[in-house]
Amino acid sequence: MGLLEGKTALVTGGSSGIGLASALRLAAEGAHVFITGRRKAEIEAAAEAIGPAATAMIGDISKPADLDRVYQAVRDRGHGLDVLFANAAVIELATLAQSTEKHFDTLFGINVRGTLFTVQKALPLLNDGASVILNGSTNADVGVEAFGAYAAAKAAVRSFARTWANELKGRGIRVNTVTPGPTDTPGLSGPASDAGQVDDFKRQLAAQVPMGRLGRPEETAAAVAFLASGQSSFTTGSSLYVDGGMNQV
Repeated sequence: MGLLEGKTALVTGGSSGIGLASALRLAAEGAHVFITGRRKAEIEAAAEAIGPAATAMIGDISKPADLDRVYQAVRDRGHGLDVLFANAAVIELATLAQSTEKHFDTLFGINVRGTLFTVQKALPLLNDGASVILNGSTNADVGVEAFGAYAAAKAAVRSFARTWANELKGRGIRVNTVTPGPTDTPGLSGPASDAGQVDDFKRQLAAQVPMGRLGRPEETAAAVAFLASGQSSFTTGSSLYVDGGMNQV
């Protein structure tokens, strides 16, 4: 028996990286996992990797109609929702001088607005005692150049977790943030434009981590599984850092 045997989970942005690793882990723990993504080929490949425990849905969390379609599929399955990992996010870099309305609207439209309505629209489906997990970032705690709008968006997500934990406690619903540090995912390229630059960028990031390496998606997925399960039954409103000590020591 897995930690989530018979449970139903939803992972947004589940086609690659931390989202896919988390969906794989939740399915391995016994959950049926709905995954969403914006690209058809990638989300179908992710569902194939997970197997029969996955239901793939194409959708953009910044579009309410897409969220409604996803939640209708969850509703039609008839088991409600026990775990929601609001993972979908986007990162773009721009300094204050370089920032544009489009840059701001993209980051806040997906990372903040999309997260809010992902959770709000799930409320009627969340079973009492469910676990909601938001994907944060260590950038919310620091002032790295060109990360301004992204860091501010992730700080808003962290604040959401605290408030929603208080608002949903009457239903026994726990809300927590998982906060990864630099993690070796397909999206981790920063300003790099070719393979050599990507490798250099990753080495520079790894050098900033006390443990001396980048995180693996599976390591964040293990933290997600912990927060999703009864093993974290006395944990809510918290942020679980999976950062190799980067923001801790």
